[in-house]
Amino acid sequence: MAAAGIYLLAILLTAAIVHCSSFPTSFSLERRHSPLSQLRELDTYRNRRSLASNGDIFFALKGQYEPPAIGLYYTKLRIGSPPREYYVQLDTGSDVVWISCTSCVGCPTKSDLGITVNKYDPGTSTTSGLLPCWDNLCSTATESGDAFCCARTALCGYALQYANSGNSAYGYYVSDMLHMYEATDTAVTTQSISTPIVFGCTAMLNIRNGTNITKVVGGMLGLGPRNMSFISQLANRGVIPRVFSHCLRGDADTSDNGGGLLVLGEITAPRLIYTPLVQSTSQYKLDLQSISVDGKTLAIDRSVFKTTETQGTIVDSGTTLAYLADGAYDVVMEAITEIVLKSAISYPNNIYKCFLPGARADLIFPQVLLHFAGGAIMVLNPDNYLTKQTTLAGEVRCIGFDNIPGQKVSILGDIILKDKLVVYDMENNRFGWSDYNCSVAAEVSSTVNKVVNQKGPKNMSSPKNVPCKLITMAIIGLLLQLFTSSSYLFL
Repeated sequence: MAAAGIYLLAILLTAAIVHCSSFPTSFSLERRHSPLSQLRELDTYRNRRSLASNGDIFFALKGQYEPPAIGLYYTKLRIGSPPREYYVQLDTGSDVVWISCTSCVGCPTKSDLGITVNKYDPGTSTTSGLLPCWDNLCSTATESGDAFCCARTALCGYALQYANSGNSAYGYYVSDMLHMYEATDTAVTTQSISTPIVFGCTAMLNIRNGTNITKVVGGMLGLGPRNMSFISQLANRGVIPRVFSHCLRGDADTSDNGGGLLVLGEITAPRLIYTPLVQSTSQYKLDLQSISVDGKTLAIDRSVFKTTETQGTIVDSGTTLAYLADGAYDVVMEAITEIVLKSAISYPNNIYKCFLPGARADLIFPQVLLHFAGGAIMVLNPDNYLTKQTTLAGEVRCIGFDNIPGQKVSILGDIILKDKLVVYDMENNRFGWSDYNCSVAAEVSSTVNKVVNQKGPKNMSSPKNVPCKLITMAIIGLLLQLFTSSSYLFL
């Protein structure tokens, strides 16, 4: 029996390698008209935008910034043949798209967000394929630290560490068909566009103690600037321009899980403010030069905001609050507190600086200005840096600025990004924003030649020195599933 088992495993591994070796190096773009069952869902999308140019691809969002309620924004991906739905969190601070796999250890199986947490099963999709180590995508990803080659399986794996949450995800890369909605004209017609996408199949998820594991989704939508990200893969294939935008609702009602819109293209607005993106291969960094509170520029040394590979100001939709680097945090908090205590009472809190305003917050809390390169100024009204808590003493407002001791990084999270049209324009190396009510329509504009790049994308994601034992076990489990499925034939 043992010999037979080894022989079976050898056949399975050989079959997997043969299957992986046929991983496509050229792709075709498929389009289909949406079935009637999807039209009601599409109406929700359209209600959050006005006229859209031909070829615009858009995703309806759910979620909100308030940590006690949800503390994240998420959307739905349709992957596989036949398509299946997976909810993933928006994260501009990372690059890898990953989904929990059926064999995942530590992955949540349910959520309090009113969504179904589906797990990806490669054996149920006729277009699923494994990514081998020798594929160019894995090779370039290994060079960038976004992937590693597991010698035991000859397959491409990853081990992701999320600095802001302390969580980590481990797994292997697969390829499958991604199905998206595309506006065909300015009327009500919408069709489905399909293209291959490489993403992570997570086999183990380590969630840090203290993380709210009830407000969860089934994966991560990495929107970072590296070649493995969702945006870069689609742009490298000619599906979209290298521009994307989002509008995160700040008035989100927990009854509908909030919302907003993610657009693969540029959201146009009459008063968009732009500042240059600092050249960085790993993150969206801005040149923050100074901070003002209540009209007064604070005495913060310019070196605090200096941009290097490990220092600077990052835009990260995967972070709920806002973080200020050492040397800036205390100065900003002291300036705000000094003004607020003239009209409000301090409220005890073990983590954040909180107050009982006793009146409208916008009359008590000062305006904060972030001054960026090129003369661009981001205006933060009180609602752009305050969180709300309901207590027996009344409504408490807490300052949403935080600090990680010893860190020289500032992070603009959801609390700042909400209620704004935000544009990440890699084509022109700039970052733009404009105050906006994200619960109403926005005009979307994108121009792209829908001819898929026959060379495909280049790049991927994850640190090395991670034991292959976990990946090996996951692959064996996957192969056993594939062996019993009808989508693989063994001769």
